[in-house]
Amino acid sequence: MAQHPTTPGQGLTRPPRLGPGDHVVVIAPSGPIDPDRLTAGCAILRSWGLRVTVAPHVLDTHPDLGYLAGTDADRAGDLQSAWLDPDVDAVICARGGYGVHRMVDLLDWTAMAGAAPKAFIGFSDVSSLHEAFARHLGLATLYGPMAAAGCFVGDGPTADHLRRTLFDPAATTALTSPAAEALVGGRAHGVTAGGCLHVLASERGTPAARPSYAGSILVLEDVNEHPYQLDRLLTQFLRSGALDGVAGIALGSWEGCGRPERVRAVMLDRLGPLGIPVLWELGFGHCPSTLTVPLGVPALLDADAGTLTLDVPALAPRREI
Repeated sequence: MAQHPTTPGQGLTRPPRLGPGDHVVVIAPSGPIDPDRLTAGCAILRSWGLRVTVAPHVLDTHPDLGYLAGTDADRAGDLQSAWLDPDVDAVICARGGYGVHRMVDLLDWTAMAGAAPKAFIGFSDVSSLHEAFARHLGLATLYGPMAAAGCFVGDGPTADHLRRTLFDPAATTALTSPAAEALVGGRAHGVTAGGCLHVLASERGTPAARPSYAGSILVLEDVNEHPYQLDRLLTQFLRSGALDGVAGIALGSWEGCGRPERVRAVMLDRLGPLGIPVLWELGFGHCPSTLTVPLGVPALLDADAGTLTLDVPALAPRREI
């Protein structure tokens, strides 16, 4: 199967921005879904003027493994069917959890590469799908809140930032947060990549893993990992060569990972010797209020200013597609 480069200098293909009346399909590639949160999330999407369809197996639970939303084949089938449907303009995940690693290789990436580009949104466990979309489709994606996630249904700024990224992406090219500051100062330019640290670390050593994030602005966040576990994950990244040639790193939230000063110490110890800019707390990931961060888009990281600024909007005007 042909694979696309994951960090070309000009970034990956950007899908078109959305508009009123566009069709969004909600899928569940990982864990089981809270029906009430799903209803609330779909109501928010519909309030934006979108047509929303919930894929057939979203509310399933695996018959033997209750931590999965349905069987691997059904979860993969929902994603593939939505992607191949020419009437669908975007696919948004319902939640993370665990399960993408089990189903990502069941997708027919050759068939999916023949479909028109469309927006794909999710975070956490969905990091593996972001990597696969970049590798197999050469497509930029959105590391953002999911339809049945608490941060989406319970926080106005989180949903509003996703809405603006989808409908008016030129308004969301400058990303920052009140807590953003330099862990290691400097500026760097590269193509954004990354996601949830423990999910990406589990890719290392598999055929799916990219050789390294050379040339990338790597965005990393995680949840409920103790500082020593974060150390182990970052050490795996370092030893595997994943960080060879990385241009800069933007760190997001570390919710439930212990005292911030201990997490900072781990990040500085493991990432500081790379000699590249490292930005602390850009404000994305597993946090009560989260930004949507495009992946596969060229951007300037200014650690001293606390900003990540995209060269181009996350989504393209329709005329470019």
